[in-house]
Amino acid sequence: MKEFSKEVYLKWYEEMTMWRRFEDKCRSLYLKQKIRGFLHLYNGQEAIPAGFTHAMDLTKDSMITAYRCHIHPMAMGVDPKRIMAELCGKATGTSGGMGGSMHIFSKEKRFYGGHGIVGGQIPLGAGIAFADKYFETGGVNICFFGDGAARQGSLHETFNMAMNWKLPVVFVVENNQYAMGTSVKRTANHEDIYKLGLGYEMPCLPVDAMDPEKVAEAAYEAIERARRGDGPTFIEARTYRYRGHSMSDAEPYRTKDEVAEHKKDDPIEIVKKRILDNNWATEDELNALDEKSKEFVEECVEFMEQSPYPTADKVYEYVYAQEDYPFLNKLENN
Repeated sequence: MKEFSKEVYLKWYEEMTMWRRFEDKCRSLYLKQKIRGFLHLYNGQEAIPAGFTHAMDLTKDSMITAYRCHIHPMAMGVDPKRIMAELCGKATGTSGGMGGSMHIFSKEKRFYGGHGIVGGQIPLGAGIAFADKYFETGGVNICFFGDGAARQGSLHETFNMAMNWKLPVVFVVENNQYAMGTSVKRTANHEDIYKLGLGYEMPCLPVDAMDPEKVAEAAYEAIERARRGDGPTFIEARTYRYRGHSMSDAEPYRTKDEVAEHKKDDPIEIVKKRILDNNWATEDELNALDEKSKEFVEECVEFMEQSPYPTADKVYEYVYAQEDYPFLNKLENN
């Protein structure tokens, strides 16, 4: 794996501060009703995509995740300006403004969504891995999902099949402690979600997901195992989200003191401290990177504001028409 050098840490700091500011700006745009529908923010979980993409081969590995999906594609190399445009329903967005917040997608960068169905991406991730194995691409799929999705039956079916076929996939539960407003402690008889892999003899482990270096180390071992044909790994990335489940979440299930306690382990502050401790940059230099991130997010907003909405005729470009569709004549006759 690439070493954790000065360049890596400065890159992490710049990217993670930009991601945090991007999400904060999204919150502001939602309150102004420029982003509609649902909006799920990623604040606090930035170490996960930072660590994983450090360990991945971005020329052939792929990623799929749930609906808290703005930051993952940025880490994969998708243009944040296009993501901002998609969030606001603009034609320059990653899905032409048709997907919105929960359905960011990029075939070019091998980021396969953004999925609104809880746990729906788990079998899809295994399917992508099956294609990688079948076509011998050498790629590995990273399949993210939340702690709530870990209770879906599709997870067990997928785990069984992935192990049986030794698919090149890494399953990652982003355990941010709450499935919407329900604590992990209330959803099962156990709290160690990673142990679900034991029933399938799947290598599994927990990782401190507030630290990108620890995430990268666990990710690299799992990815290389998958790449050499030894099958999947299940990682429980233990993290914490600072915002509510979505913008409509008033957070009655936790206290401000609890959130403040977890903020003591802020992943951005962990990266910043290591940079300063190693004399890789000064406070002023880091402040300059932070200001650069702030300016870039404003550029994303400007790009979005200047982009047009899709025209009405675009609606019909994504609807399939098939004259001999089964049973269609019976529907029309009734």
